[in-house]
Amino acid sequence: VQLQASGGGLVQAGGSLRLSCAASGHTFSSYDMGWFRQAPGKEREFVAAIRWSGGSTLLAESVKGRFTIAGDNAKRTVYLQMNSLKPEDTAVYYCAASTKYYTGNLYFTMASRLLTYDYWGQGTLVTVSS
Repeated sequence: VQLQASGGGLVQAGGSLRLSCAASGHTFSSYDMGWFRQAPGKEREFVAAIRWSGGSTLLAESVKGRFTIAGDNAKRTVYLQMNSLKPEDTAVYYCAASTKYYTGNLYFTMASRLLTYDYWGQGTLVTVSS
């Protein structure tokens, strides 16, 4: 599986960006997808996740109410819509795909963990100026 993230850029605080993650190489609907980010000098952290079967989504507390995650299976693409951006959202954003299938509430526990994901895109830089 190859993941190609795009859509990053420079935006002023309060602005919006939409990141895209295009997948190739396998049946897209077999995977659960996630977005993570890594700011300079910090560890990679969870942002959002989506389960193709049933469409369940999960968002980090820090982005709830501002970010949404959605997918288009026909286009094999997952999107991260980011609104009301803040300078602290500045980071490299990575999309990831997981072949592990967790049932029920276990999905919501595991979806935010780095080790859940098997494949990673190259990252796209988001810079939010104050």
